[in-house]
Order: sequence, then C-alpha cells, then structure tokens
Amino acid sequence: MKRYPAYDPPEYADWKPDAGALKAFRATLAADPKRAAVLAATTPAKHLALYSGMLRNRLHDIALKRWVKQGVISKAWLGTGEEAVTIGTVHALEAGDQVGPMIRNAGACHEMGMPVADMLRAYLGTYDTITRGRDLHTGDPAHGVIPPISMVAALVPVFSGIGLAFKMQGVSKVALTWIGDGSTRTAEFHEGANFAAVQRLPVIFVIQNNQVALGTTLGQGVAGDLRALHDLYGCEGLSCDGNNILDVYAAATLAVASCRRGDGPVFVEAETFRMGGHATHDEAEARATFPAALFADWGKRDPVGLYETWLVESGPRLAEDKDNREVLAEAEARIIAEVDAAAEDALKSRATAVPPPESAIEGVYAVSAESPVVQGKSRS
Repeated sequence: MKRYPAYDPPEYADWKPDAGALKAFRATLAADPKRAAVLAATTPAKHLALYSGMLRNRLHDIALKRWVKQGVISKAWLGTGEEAVTIGTVHALEAGDQVGPMIRNAGACHEMGMPVADMLRAYLGTYDTITRGRDLHTGDPAHGVIPPISMVAALVPVFSGIGLAFKMQGVSKVALTWIGDGSTRTAEFHEGANFAAVQRLPVIFVIQNNQVALGTTLGQGVAGDLRALHDLYGCEGLSCDGNNILDVYAAATLAVASCRRGDGPVFVEAETFRMGGHATHDEAEARATFPAALFADWGKRDPVGLYETWLVESGPRLAEDKDNREVLAEAEARIIAEVDAAAEDALKSRATAVPPPESAIEGVYAVSAESPVVQGKSRS
C-alpha cells in the first residue's frame, strides 16, 4: 500500500516487511485448529474484503488527519494500527446483526454499509448527519450501527439490552460492541456484562487492549489479566492477536457461532497498540508515555502491511487472471478514489448544510399540546 509520511506514524512511513513479525503472523494462523479451519474456509472474496476494509479504515483516518493539518477541524480520534480489531470482527457478522463502535472503531461504520462521506460529515458538524451536527460520534441504525457517546463503555448495557431483545424475539442475531482496556473498569461495563452473562445473551464484548487509556498505561490502570476477564462472568473467552486480521476474524467467527447457538455472551480480547495519541492534539504526550522501542516494535506489526505481504506471498489466489499484487493495487486505487470523493462530498456540506440556530432545541423537549414547553419556549 501507498505510504503517507505527512500523516502516517513515523514507523509506517517507510514500512518494510520484518522477517520476525511475518514469521509470528504465519505461526498464529496455524496455532489453533478451530481457527485454522475457519481460515481454510475463507473465500478469496472475503480475503479481499478484509484487506479493502482495513485500507478504507486507514485512509478514512488519513483524511481526518489531513483536515487537522489543513485547519479544517481541530482534532481527530484515530484508529491507526488498530484496524484489524475493528474490520476483522465486523466481517464475522451477518446482515441483521448490530454493532456499537467506539470512536476508534470508525471502520465498523463503513464496513456495515455507511457511506464514508457521512462519517466525515460528522466531524464537520453539519446538519445532514444523524446527530444534526451536535456530535462527531456517528452511526446509523438503518445499517445496524448504534452511534456511541463520549462516555466509554456506555454501550455495554445498551448492547446487553439489544441482545435481550434478540433473545426474547427468538431471532438468530448477534450484538457486538468494543470496549477499551481502561473502560473495563467502569461501572457501566460491569453492570452490562454481568447482565448479559446472567441472561446468557447473544452479545460479543471485544476487549480492545491497546495498552493505554488516554494517558494511563495498562499497568497503571488495570490489575489482573484482561485475557481472563471472561472467567469473572462465567462466560466463554477468546484471545487473539489484534494486529493479525486473520486471527481476529477467525476468533470473532467462532464467537459469533457460539452466540447463535445460545452460548453467549463471549468475550474476545484483542491485543493491539495505539500508534498515536488519544487524539491528534496529544501525539507528543503519547510518544513520551511509551519508550520509542515499543513504538518501533509495534510499528513492525502494521496490520495492513502484514496482511498485504501475506496475501502476496502466501495467500489464496484472489483472481484467476491476475496475480495478487495486481489485484490489491487495483483495490487500493478504487478505495483511494472512494475516500477522496467522500472527503470532497463531505466538505460541500459545510456550505450547504450549516445547522440553523433554531435547531439547537430540536429533540430536546417532548412537545405536546399539554406540555409546558412549546417549541422551546416556556409558557410561564
């Protein structure tokens, strides 16, 4: 894939395959027989979709970072280096399933069917978004994406409720949400996870362990082993390499199957690393939080680069009349054009869809003829 020195983490700017990282990537694929069986049944079309999804996720974030540097927006929350956790889990789902992304899981939105332009509009605060310009967190229930809010882990009880609805309706659907390592210490996480466990709901909790919560490292904020968290709730738990999309996809596929059998909830712990700051404004702080050697080590494990290398060197043939390198290059060209067009389309909304001032009270009050508040004005 093309690299972008002005926007990529420095470890990615001139990325080359590392022999040790590739050896570990390949070894992981054969380590678990059940996951190996899932991967053996994975079609070339799915492999290409997984690659395309990660690339789309990466380019969406690069578009945001470009806007930050250009002064279009003040900051952005990126998932750079963590794309495999998002894309691998989403692609294990089926139509009718629902997801609840954190802001760093933006890739879930476009892989569930949301246009990238709509995602970018959310950052611009335009009126033609689901939140009418009030919030940069986005989603679309019509595509099975429940928009998050800033309070991390707040979707855990919500998704336990969605899982309960699925169970009561007798439908074979799965609800999936992501939780950061630090968020597992919140009351909302415990209450929601415990309820799901007691009720045996078809919910997947993806514990996205990126080693840091804001500026608090894992060891400073989390006691115990997140890979054993499921034991506290008496549930099934799976751990995976969060920078190996095939391991994530295989683990998530097994978790989805368990939930459809009625054996949920399932905890999926994915170990990854945040290759930047909490947001674009504090990248220097992130670099001061961890030693450079740790960034260098995780930089070798770029999930997009590792998967692309594996597909070229060891993957199934993606097209009958072309080699894999050519197929991937064509896919990249399409996605670059898609994201560029989305960014251009979104920017148009800044001129055509500015929220009108009176919209500030829309949806704030429940208005009826008997209400003491009519159109935002008190009768008293």
